[in-house]
Amino acid sequence: MKKVTYIDEADIENKRVLVRVDFDVSLNPDYTIANDVRIKQNLPTLEYLLKNGNRLICVAKLNRPKTRNPEHSLKPVVKRLQEYLPNYKIRLVDDFLTCDKKIFSEQKPDEIIVLENIRFYPQEKDYSTIFAKKLASLADVFVNDGFAVSHRTDTSVIGPPKFIPGYGGLLLKKELEMIDKATKNPQKPIVAIIGGAKVSTKIGLVNRLVKIVDYLIIGGGLANTFVCAQGHNVGNSFCEYESVQMARKLLALAKNNRAFIVLPVDALVAANKNDKETEVAKIENIPANKSIFDIGPETKAQIGNIIAKAKTIIWNGPVGYFENPVFKQGTDFIYYSIAQNDQAVSIVGGGDTLAAISKKEYLDKITHISTGGGAMLEYIEKGTLPGIEALKR
Repeated sequence: MKKVTYIDEADIENKRVLVRVDFDVSLNPDYTIANDVRIKQNLPTLEYLLKNGNRLICVAKLNRPKTRNPEHSLKPVVKRLQEYLPNYKIRLVDDFLTCDKKIFSEQKPDEIIVLENIRFYPQEKDYSTIFAKKLASLADVFVNDGFAVSHRTDTSVIGPPKFIPGYGGLLLKKELEMIDKATKNPQKPIVAIIGGAKVSTKIGLVNRLVKIVDYLIIGGGLANTFVCAQGHNVGNSFCEYESVQMARKLLALAKNNRAFIVLPVDALVAANKNDKETEVAKIENIPANKSIFDIGPETKAQIGNIIAKAKTIIWNGPVGYFENPVFKQGTDFIYYSIAQNDQAVSIVGGGDTLAAISKKEYLDKITHISTGGGAMLEYIEKGTLPGIEALKR
């Protein structure tokens, strides 16, 4: 049976290694790094490979540029990486296709090369065998340590291991082990909390979750569509009316699987997302001219009781418009409830979720903070990812 070999299960020494990392950090308006957790999560793999005399070439993206744009350069990432690895000279290569090839052939063991934002190349999103070959030609082996991009079929994720031996990095290994622990042999009761906006993008996931969890707590814009499916009016709130029928089917499916779907019973409503004038409304009495922006106190109490009893917790997605501090209380409440349950295995992931909790205390109380949101959800739903399949041999 084909499987992934990880770098700590192989002898990778004195090689040129192409490492697909996840340096997709969030930036401040002045292009300084707001949160570097993703750089830090890749350090164990980089340090492990460096310890064995390997010369590293890192491949990463930053944001989603359509063309070359200095605003999306990896320069701030290279600067931060240099602080974490002061004994190495870190060099950013502007264009690996046109640069002097001596940069690679004469690379010293104490030198790390970082290729400029791989999304600057259209061939990255539009899979290209030629581009994959050119990336692979830079190195002897390929290592994927970018769990957060492993649900994509981007060229730098799935292409190089077609031409050079491919291995999994230590972060990839840790992510998969932790998610497997929470979904393959979980301790019950299992509670999943999903937020975000759209039902249409999470149908497969909800389908899978209702078969494995005891409680599925639904919040955010996602919950509005389910509230509509229950026959309630959600006022001016975001709602995917075209998905209401699908939400009804998912509610019925949950009942058949004996999973309990928990929806808001009250909400914090306002005229718009920037409004400071808020009121609490019962879910069956949402004012026609207002929108739902957070869960209400009764809903928090209900969720708090469920989280307190849980033995396994999976959380992806805020339950309110957390960018406005007025509407982040629900998301904060869920975070602190999870942190206070020291009996449970807890896995938290997703870009918005990480942004909502990044400055919080008690982060060490969470069993595993996943670097990937989409990747985490797709792995739970399908049991594998394109980036994992590409490494199997």
